[in-house]
Amino acid sequence: MTISKPVFDRLGFSLWVGAFLVVLALVLWSPDTRTVLQAYRNGSMDFLAGRPLYDVQAEMGYLYAPAFAALYIPLLKLGPHLGGLIWHILGFAVLTFAAIRQVRKLGGGELTWLLSFGLFLALPMALGAIRNGQATILLTGACWLLTLSALEGRRAETFFWASLAVIAKPTAIIMLLLAGALRPRLIPVLVLAILFVLALPYAFAPADYLDDQYRDFAHMLTSMAVDNTSHFVPTDFTAPFTRIGLAIPESGATAIRVIIAMLTLSAVLWFDRKLESGTAGLAIFLAASFYMCVFNPRVEPNTYAMIAVPAGLAIALLWREEQGGILASVLSISLFLTGLTGIDRHMHDFFYPWFRPIAVIFIACSLIWWFWAKAREKVANAGSVTNG
Repeated sequence: MTISKPVFDRLGFSLWVGAFLVVLALVLWSPDTRTVLQAYRNGSMDFLAGRPLYDVQAEMGYLYAPAFAALYIPLLKLGPHLGGLIWHILGFAVLTFAAIRQVRKLGGGELTWLLSFGLFLALPMALGAIRNGQATILLTGACWLLTLSALEGRRAETFFWASLAVIAKPTAIIMLLLAGALRPRLIPVLVLAILFVLALPYAFAPADYLDDQYRDFAHMLTSMAVDNTSHFVPTDFTAPFTRIGLAIPESGATAIRVIIAMLTLSAVLWFDRKLESGTAGLAIFLAASFYMCVFNPRVEPNTYAMIAVPAGLAIALLWREEQGGILASVLSISLFLTGLTGIDRHMHDFFYPWFRPIAVIFIACSLIWWFWAKAREKVANAGSVTNG
């Protein structure tokens, strides 16, 4: 800590903000370069014109709920420069706010260093998705804030963040299911959030049109989960096996996803009961984002931005609690360097698509194991105090 603290007390956060300011400059300079915003704009234009939002035969394009197209219309009207600028600011602000709120809940000393060092470690892996304007950034912040709000039983906040998360990406339903398992009393609020998102577009378009869009939307989601004939290359846990010619059958992959989902649920329930509240929130969201990255069949390299910041903060917490050590050093280097594998075309071609899932499995499982050990240590200490 004596080596790292003076360096990263401010530097990491400054680099985080500075890199984002460079992204904003690039957006203003060339709003249609290295971006997915054109798909969002096309979705809103189709929504306004009453055209089909989804091409169920296409691999990419508009892949979001109709509510996303409806709510993106104001940004469409502002044009690619100003609209793109506001969109980038929205996602970055929500994610940064979630990280700051998480650090405050961790408590203890050196909170500025904790935030700064964690964001520094996360920057290489998160920057690509931030630059592209991907909804993954907004999804991450909304799901993280949903987790923290649900753990505290804040109904209004839970409704808001759950609604925003589902609008950002349909995969947010995984986080809503987890939040419902952790706080069953909030299940009506979570269901209401889903119904709100589903009903929202009907205020802007005819019911017959939206009924057709929801039918295509449901078909698209189910076909993406089982169709192996497309040219889309998933970067989930199956990628390393596919790379060496040992493709996992879809039935086998689904079975593995279900098993890991049950293990993830068991882990987060344990963390919720045994860890201190602030630490539990970080451990729970780390486990959830790990599942949503590695075991989501629709994963691409920039999807791993979702786990970058929670993993960075967890490593920083490990540094603080253990006063450094080999594990903290190895995980710090691993997270930072994993984010740099796409910085060069030759490196990207070599490491794509097999490396990121392997690296993230190593990082996330190591951190989850550490949180598990801390929970067991707390239980043991509580038992010894009781016996004494």
